[in-house]
Order: sequence, then C-alpha cells, then structure tokens
Amino acid sequence: MQRGGTILNPRLAAAVVGLGHGQTIVVCDAGLPIPAGALILDLSLVAGVPGFLQTLEVLAGTLAVEQVIVARELEQVNAEMQRRVAALWPGVPLRQVSHAELKALVGDARLVVRTGECSPYANAILVGGVTF
Repeated sequence: MQRGGTILNPRLAAAVVGLGHGQTIVVCDAGLPIPAGALILDLSLVAGVPGFLQTLEVLAGTLAVEQVIVARELEQVNAEMQRRVAALWPGVPLRQVSHAELKALVGDARLVVRTGECSPYANAILVGGVTF
C-alpha cells in the first residue's frame, strides 16, 4: 500500500499501489538468480546504477512495510549496508534468513526489482503492511 511520494516508473508505481498486506516486493542486486516466471522490473543500467540503497530509499518514502527480510550473510559481509537498510524503516522488524531461503522466497514476490548493485547479498524482501 502506497503511503505518499511519487515514483516515476509506471510498473514500479503500480506494484507499490497494488501491493496488498503480506505480499512482497524484492529489491535485488544485479546477480541474484530470479526464478523463471517471476515478474521482473529490471532497472539496472551499469554496475552500481541505480544502487540498491538508492532504490530502497525511494520505496521507503512510499511503501508501508511490516517486515524487511535480508540474507543473514549481509550482516557478515557488509554490516553497514544492513544497518542502513534497517534505518530506512525504523521500528519495522528486520528478519534475517539464509541466502538460500531468501532465494526461495523470491519466487513468491509480486515483483522483483533488479538494480545495478554489485555488492554481495544486497537483496531485500519488503513485506507489504497497511497504513491504518
């Protein structure tokens, strides 16, 4: 459910507005394997553009989220990135799962948004919340 802000990309805006409670949007790095049949919005242009955090910052301003899921490995290889992801949604639980489990959850997403990020484990699953 969208809570404000303006996303210019029509597919991303539609996914945000249409995201129901408990449904998911994945924001991933350029290397995450995406299951066949998944709806993909590929924003990647070149390495690093757009960035993972940059994309999440836009979504944080518009998307009501009840939980953020990241790979446990992210904290091990880039604790600062994990801290910054968590800071985008203060008070929202940050659930850590294995990278293998995160990849398995990608297939259930309403949309997978691929960024140009080239940092390991820079993937997040945003679980839709409500604004009331």
